[in-house]
Amino acid sequence: MAKIPTDYVNYKSTPVFEEHTVPKMFLHLHNTKAGVYGQIHVLNGELKFYGFKDRRGDVEQEVVIKTGETGISPPQYWHKVELLTHDTQFRVDFWAQKDSEIVAKNLSERD
Repeated sequence: MAKIPTDYVNYKSTPVFEEHTVPKMFLHLHNTKAGVYGQIHVLNGELKFYGFKDRRGDVEQEVVIKTGETGISPPQYWHKVELLTHDTQFRVDFWAQKDSEIVAKNLSERD
């Protein structure tokens, strides 16, 4: 998985999601805007991260992320998640370059 550059800061986080509260968009193909990394924190259970070559492309990676682990989705990378256990809980932190307009204006992580 990708690594977040050292000059990036966490500027926004989601609430903790679980089986009944996860937004449907997370379960379907989506991406972040240019300059924004998503960092998935699994707090309980397991989820599977699927990465795609492009919006209509084939799966190019599948990664199981377990309790206490994190996964990184780079900017503009098409992906989705699948909750693998009924007790899965996770949140997503969004990171952008510390001097960017994204951080200064707390802009959306998506276009």
